[in-house]
Amino acid sequence: MDRKEYFLKIYKIMNKKYGNSTKRLAAEKWGANWKTLISIMMSAQSRDEITIPIARNLFKKYPKLKDLANAKILDVKKIFNSLNYNNTKAKNVISTAKLLLKTYKGKIPDNLNDLIKLPGVGRKTANLVLSEIYNKQTITVDTHCHRISNVLELVNTKNPLETELELQKIAPKRYWNKINRLFVLWGKDVPGRNKEKLLKKLNN
Repeated sequence: MDRKEYFLKIYKIMNKKYGNSTKRLAAEKWGANWKTLISIMMSAQSRDEITIPIARNLFKKYPKLKDLANAKILDVKKIFNSLNYNNTKAKNVISTAKLLLKTYKGKIPDNLNDLIKLPGVGRKTANLVLSEIYNKQTITVDTHCHRISNVLELVNTKNPLETELELQKIAPKRYWNKINRLFVLWGKDVPGRNKEKLLKKLNN
């Protein structure tokens, strides 16, 4: 079985298992595009279950983008207290809010090159933004996606960028923006690098 066939086999089982899950991830269901971007930035190296209620508190205090742009770092950091890298994230979300208003008239850029110019936005965040906001076919590779892809030997890569590029070669493009959510839900269910445990969970 070649890698393309192997991916499709895994994807179909994975989609059957998790495709109808109602579990909310940090990037989802915020309504306003800027809130989606900010919540994704907040979720880096932090669990969705922790990020979502903190994001709700942030948006309650700063309901408009201009409110967040004018926020004080210490006030935002206080809200971010339970987030990893809370000081850096507080600075970045305020700086990004300012830049969005100044350079993009409050709109979220619809391309990778402009997105990664925003403070605190890397390739993973940018790809997820493009997928969530603009429904573009991008593959977002987080720790779950990178780990599981390698454990299952779909890819043999050293970093998320390599994983993204290799998955692009074997995954039909129509599935690209669905891959991350499925891998994340699966990865939350099964931590670690045990291939048998991963497949057992998928088939139960």
